[in-house]
Amino acid sequence: MTTVHEGAPRTRRLSPARHMPMIVAVVIGVLFALPLLWVLAGSLRPGSDVLASLDHLSWRSLVPTDATLDNYVTLFQGDFGRAVLNSVLVAAVTVGLGLLVSASAAFGLSVFEFRGRGLVFAVILLSFMIPFDAIAIPLSSLFRSWDLQNTYAGLILPGIGNGLAIFLLRQFFLAVPKELVEAARIDGLSWWGVFRRIHLPLSRPALIGAGLTLFTFQWQSYMWPLLIGTEPAKQLGPIALGTLQGQMVVDYGQVFAAAVVLTAIPLVVLLRLQRHFTQSIANSGLK
Repeated sequence: MTTVHEGAPRTRRLSPARHMPMIVAVVIGVLFALPLLWVLAGSLRPGSDVLASLDHLSWRSLVPTDATLDNYVTLFQGDFGRAVLNSVLVAAVTVGLGLLVSASAAFGLSVFEFRGRGLVFAVILLSFMIPFDAIAIPLSSLFRSWDLQNTYAGLILPGIGNGLAIFLLRQFFLAVPKELVEAARIDGLSWWGVFRRIHLPLSRPALIGAGLTLFTFQWQSYMWPLLIGTEPAKQLGPIALGTLQGQMVVDYGQVFAAAVVLTAIPLVVLLRLQRHFTQSIANSGLK
């Protein structure tokens, strides 16, 4: 008869059910990645071979054996490169001005107590719940009356005031200790100094999260640039991607290459700053 010593290590049995959530997550991740891999592979093929790769599904459908960069070279020889630069410029200016406006509004709603503050905040919450496309057409008519059509100002202004960015920053500002603000005021610091020296340095994750919100909203916008930026010199990336599809012939190689470029830029930005964005969302409910 064998005895089991108390100090002897016990062997753990591997339970398949224990690892099932991880297996399911991996399978779902692969299924979501397959279309992206196919688009990337199609951008490295001649346009006539993109759909032909689907006739016989195999590993060659996702890994091109005759990879070429001709689609990207041809793409940037046209107007697409200028459209991408326009998108980068418009998104960068929108983030800069939008953060200034959103942070100032959030500071006022979190620090100052005035009659109707709750109503103002409720209107801001309501503003980002309404789809922008629902007001794009009447707003474009107003911008045309102001002679802002085919201007960078017309493309940038609607993205500056973002209710979600104000909400994120206000919730973060509410977590700043009031004692710190009162001590700064006693020392003679102005409200502008409190905003610049206390709230802004402490709210770096929230500012990055709000900036990503502004950047994503502006980068993926389609209807507004289509209504305002009608000239080729003021077209943005999504509009240039739509114009690549001709009436009779579509070069899917160039279309896929343009889609990869417009996806890669925000993907790099989001992956680089995702930790700060997650932290800002997690802290948005703190008081």
